[in-house]
Amino acid sequence: MNKNIKHIALLLVVLIAINVLGNQVFKRFDLTTDQRYTLSASALHIIEEVESPLIVDVFLSGDDFPSEFRRLKRETKQLLEEFNAENNRITFNFINPLEDESTRDRNIQQLTQRGLTPMQLSVQENGKATQAVIFPWALASYNDQTVTISLIKNKIGASQQELVTNSVQHLEYAFSDGFSKLIKPKRRKIAVLRGNNQLEDRYIADFIKTLGTYYFIAPFTLDSVAGNPQKTLQNIKAFDLIISAKPTQAFTEEEKLILDQYTMNGGKSLWLVDAVAMEKDSLYNDAGRNFAVARDLNLTDFFFKYGVRVNPLMVSTLYSAPITLAMGRGSESQFQHLQWPYSPLASSNSKHPIVNNLNLVKFDFANPIDTIKNNVSKTILLESAPLSKLDGTPREISLDLVTQKQDPRLFNKGNQTLAVLLEGSFESVFQNRIKPFKLSEEKNTSVPTKMIVIADGDVIKNDVLKNRPQELGFDRWTGKTFGNKEFLLNAVNYLLDDDGLINIRSKEIAIAFLDHEKISDQKIKWQFINIALPMVLLTIFGFAFNYFRKKKFTS
Repeated sequence: MNKNIKHIALLLVVLIAINVLGNQVFKRFDLTTDQRYTLSASALHIIEEVESPLIVDVFLSGDDFPSEFRRLKRETKQLLEEFNAENNRITFNFINPLEDESTRDRNIQQLTQRGLTPMQLSVQENGKATQAVIFPWALASYNDQTVTISLIKNKIGASQQELVTNSVQHLEYAFSDGFSKLIKPKRRKIAVLRGNNQLEDRYIADFIKTLGTYYFIAPFTLDSVAGNPQKTLQNIKAFDLIISAKPTQAFTEEEKLILDQYTMNGGKSLWLVDAVAMEKDSLYNDAGRNFAVARDLNLTDFFFKYGVRVNPLMVSTLYSAPITLAMGRGSESQFQHLQWPYSPLASSNSKHPIVNNLNLVKFDFANPIDTIKNNVSKTILLESAPLSKLDGTPREISLDLVTQKQDPRLFNKGNQTLAVLLEGSFESVFQNRIKPFKLSEEKNTSVPTKMIVIADGDVIKNDVLKNRPQELGFDRWTGKTFGNKEFLLNAVNYLLDDDGLINIRSKEIAIAFLDHEKISDQKIKWQFINIALPMVLLTIFGFAFNYFRKKKFTS
């Protein structure tokens, strides 16, 4: 008896010890094959710096969601639980702004005014089609600052399942990016080049405003290079990145030397250049036509030395954004969306973090890029569709093109490169050449650095309506939003990223969805298997058990 008591006491002591140890040592295990619930090192590094309460309000709540969006809600909750497990100062709430009918309209208006636009969904379940309104947004607040976080990753032409898959893959990046804005002060500096007739401020306003939430931004002109080149170089070296948005005036040799030495000293750069002078706006005149001619920016040798060549040709493709024109006469005219081959929609099959899971990027009168063999690493970021052709210059461009049927056999030039990332140690453009002026210290080989060349300045250009800049990438005629802003933001973040945040975008998550059509077709079958069949088997077992029991005890 005493021995049994000792065993019971020992067992109780062991159980208590395990319980105490379990409270002291906390560990979560991610058994998924894609490690979807394991936070990346970059995300962990960001939330380590959360030192006061960070509250996340998620508006993706409700009972009338399609099953795909219930999955998005569940994945969002699980991700936030992971953030909370790593740092308990991060807390979250799920709020349904549409739950109370008396405040529904007011909530919709208030959220919309804050930029949290609602999303209308078509719900098809149990053979019925209904409409649902959701707010796929979150607000993160920290130390009296608040940022909005979009939970939806749009992609043109995607089904609701594809939309949710893209969104789930994007969640960790979206929240980590939002937390980073709240926690980390601005450090990097960006110079927007002026002086070579680049795009006016109003045409790049939306993108610059977005960049301003991450970095310090200032205009920079190279005019002073003529009087004091050494000071100009020192001033531009204070910036971590330079952006040249669609220059239309040629660069002088003096300006090129300053830009070259900036690169040699490790400066990053984003170039959006046109090798052909042609504007879509110039077609909206009485004649509806204009001439496209080559544009000489005096940068051919500059880019060639670094490893690329922007050709003075125009990429024409059957996979393009439409042009919207008023067709008809007088009061009977109507706006129509017509095929316009000079607005390529570019994409990429690359898993590079800049373009992974990226929406289509719209170009206008884009130019093909050739890559030149040298020691610099080159990554093709964006390409046109395979059905592409190249049109030389000078060439007359007319709106009459929209009425002409295109022959697919002529579009036989394959994918055309439209954006390239260059990484590595660059050789100076002015190596073994006479310099236009003397600098106190010249470098012929750069420290490791990066550069992105995009063969179209209009990629960064936002529309201006009633003197107000519109969202970059948004087409007010079709209501579609292209991936221009996200692509450029990813590009800048990659060029300047020092904590690996951009690499979270490469995370691949496999989401399995139920086939609603199959569910509807086989509903009765599976209801019978799951409900009726167990009852039938249980009844048979009961009769059999009673039969054999009676037979055993009556014999």
